Amino acid sequence: MNNPQLSFEFFPPKNEKQQETFERTRDRLAALKPAYMSVTFGAGGSTRDRTRDTVLGIREATGVEAAPHISCMSEDIDSIRDLLDRYRDAGIGRLVVLRGDRPSGGGTGVFDHAVDLVRFIREHYGDRFHIEVACYPEHHPESPTPRADLEHFRAKVEAGANGAITQYFFNPESYFRFVDEVRAEGVEIPVVPGIMPITNYSGLARFSRMCGAEIPLWIAKRISAWEEDGDLDSLREFGEDVVSDLCRRLLEGGAPGLHFYTLNRSRACLALCRNLGLGTH
Repeated sequence: MNNPQLSFEFFPPKNEKQQETFERTRDRLAALKPAYMSVTFGAGGSTRDRTRDTVLGIREATGVEAAPHISCMSEDIDSIRDLLDRYRDAGIGRLVVLRGDRPSGGGTGVFDHAVDLVRFIREHYGDRFHIEVACYPEHHPESPTPRADLEHFRAKVEAGANGAITQYFFNPESYFRFVDEVRAEGVEIPVVPGIMPITNYSGLARFSRMCGAEIPLWIAKRISAWEEDGDLDSLREFGEDVVSDLCRRLLEGGAPGLHFYTLNRSRACLALCRNLGLGTH
């Protein structure tokens, strides 16, 4: 585990109470000296301004590099250009480029796929931004075949992506197999595992259904039973052990770093990093 890269993902707070929680979390995780912190972009572009404000606030308050998510789900080309111009002028150097969640009522964005947005950014901004894209070691829920997943990912890299963050998973073999497959396709960019701490069952099950991530049965049975019994201490302890072991196996197997989906909470991420000996404590 040679100096693995740490990064943390947040969502933009909606109100004053969420803002206070976010700021405490942000500051505690910033003490671990991550490479960057990213901020999500709501379905249909619904958090555009809050995402931008949160990104700029991270850099101003902590000095840590901040990376906004940029989604295809914007109103028009001009709105994307305006947003990218604002980030460029503010000195933001890293982007996480995604297709994005469609609005709840359906509809499409300016671009059909993230690869189109990556091409647009490279065409109009050259190498001004470091671009991270998403990938799916198990299976994208909308992809017809695993082969289509690979080809779409390779297209994003050929369009100009510098790195990739995976959807979260709990089977390390799915990550190693995916990396072997993309390397066989000639893709050499870093592929950083996305890590979801286990802190409850209902929320994890809901997220997993939406994104197509598999919760192994042996994990699901235990955490659902503890949640039903109200034994949250056992649930958290088990979740910490399972995810710590996952991260350890990933890093020992050559993963270049870990990207934590924080859900704007610091406790689980701090415990995982402590167990792994990562960051500055």
